[in-house]
Amino acid sequence: MKRRLSKKFGENMRRIRLEKGMSQGDISPKVGMDRASISNIENGKRNPTLANVEKIARALGISADELLK
Repeated sequence: MKRRLSKKFGENMRRIRLEKGMSQGDISPKVGMDRASISNIENGKRNPTLANVEKIARALGISADELLK
């Protein structure tokens, strides 16, 4: 189940980022992570902390719950 949630979060993150025309490099400084970490989150290989979920949402201009749907 944990893997599935990580994968879904990453898929949502990537989809929203691309819909907004943003690259991983665009959001990484806003989140305070390197681009490789952003990639790992989007690929479900890394779980973000709750604080980072909030930072990612802010960088994408959405609410955190949008990432968790």
